[in-house]
Amino acid sequence: MRKVNIIGSGVAGLSTGCYLQMNGYETQIFEAHNLPGGVCTAWKRKGYTIDNCIHWLVGSSPSDSFYRLWNELVDMKSRKFVDSEEWMRVETPDGRYMRVFTDIDRLEQEMLEKSPSDERLIRSFTGAARRFIGFHLPVEKAPELFGPMDGLKMILGLLPFMLPLRKWVGISMQQYADKCRDPLLKRTFESMFTPKTNVLFVLMTIVWMHKKSAGFPIGGSLEFARQIEKRYLELGGKINYRSRVAKISVKNDAATGIVLASGEEHASDIVVSAADGHSTIFDMLDGRYIDAKTKSYYDSYETFPSYLLVSFGVARKLDDYPREAIVFPEKPLTTDRIPKYEGVMIRVFSFDPTMAPVGKTVITVWVLTREYEYWDNLKRTAPEQYEAEKNKIAEAVLELLEKRFGDVRSKVEMTDVCTPATFMRYTSNWKGSFEGWLWTPKIGLGGLRKTLPGLGNFYMAGHWVQPGGGLPTALKSGRDLAQIICKKDKKKFTTSGF
Repeated sequence: MRKVNIIGSGVAGLSTGCYLQMNGYETQIFEAHNLPGGVCTAWKRKGYTIDNCIHWLVGSSPSDSFYRLWNELVDMKSRKFVDSEEWMRVETPDGRYMRVFTDIDRLEQEMLEKSPSDERLIRSFTGAARRFIGFHLPVEKAPELFGPMDGLKMILGLLPFMLPLRKWVGISMQQYADKCRDPLLKRTFESMFTPKTNVLFVLMTIVWMHKKSAGFPIGGSLEFARQIEKRYLELGGKINYRSRVAKISVKNDAATGIVLASGEEHASDIVVSAADGHSTIFDMLDGRYIDAKTKSYYDSYETFPSYLLVSFGVARKLDDYPREAIVFPEKPLTTDRIPKYEGVMIRVFSFDPTMAPVGKTVITVWVLTREYEYWDNLKRTAPEQYEAEKNKIAEAVLELLEKRFGDVRSKVEMTDVCTPATFMRYTSNWKGSFEGWLWTPKIGLGGLRKTLPGLGNFYMAGHWVQPGGGLPTALKSGRDLAQIICKKDKKKFTTSGF
């Protein structure tokens, strides 16, 4: 039985482990933290649950092809998902707002009513979304294993969508937003994920929501990750928590195992890193196995940003408010030491009763930032000032919430502030990025190699080899990699599900 060491118990690592266990490999996962899920996590404070990850899960219903893949890892029929009428609401300082409905017809009507001067752009956008309703991503087989017939079958399936795929993957949301006449619509397009994301990703997100296959799992992110952990352990896998990997052992240009930070060594036939890509290549492998193409990713590809996550537990129900809003306050958030943050994302978790005690609500506020170095340096060199800056951010956010909801300050029972330094500490994600490579027009439709030049018996999985972010990407990355390993070992890839 071939032995595989997997670095990282995020969704990509758990997925890789599950599928390899299904195919007769002996695997164990080494995780620096004491919990599964990686970024897909949550934590409790004073009876409130702060959710860090899932906004929507693609494949939450059988209307999408990812549902069957999820059902190989999680008993999907036993999970309850909530679908929202609105993806988000965008609010500008002048009091205007745009409701981004998950139903394409309602979305089109809302945009035309609020921004009639941009009718052509709106109808082009919603028309493209309707066209993609019948589109299904080919998820069954790893692209690296496609033969001539697989390629032909894929081309035939994609043929009706080929031109719009190429068109919309080559345009960023910022480029599309810049064509708007109405500032509200411009803000809305800019706020759909990140401005540099290609339009195709946003169109597909709207389609998934329209088909009600992008719901939120009741119980949240950590509970969902726990379900995959449970599946992995039931398949015979082993997870070593609080086991940070320092080095990947190499002999004769082939990976032979891993070395923990404690000095403990674990030999294996294959090593898979589902951890941070930069740490893997430049720290665990000392940058020895890299060519110009791989180096170019880390020199020129853009990562998802990092963020501050400011959370409050309030002794009040907020059922009448949208569960997600992008707010551009009249007075942008700022502190003495860092630039202003114009738009912030407010999430109200009243739709999930597991997040707070009865009659109470968790509010989380996401502030995207590229200032990961500032926060990391401050935490390491000036911890007292770091805490002071966190308190300033919390106070600025609370002032914003008080203006938006009214009667919040007096109801606050819990306050929690996470910074990019927090996420770098727990996930080691390069630059504090929350989902690896940003899916920009520059990247296009392809993925990155799951191997490194010149290194045998080694593979990578996760967001650093599969741009686009999200849990389905992590799931498929691990599943595809298991197929590749099986193919190399001349084993038939098999799966089982619930």
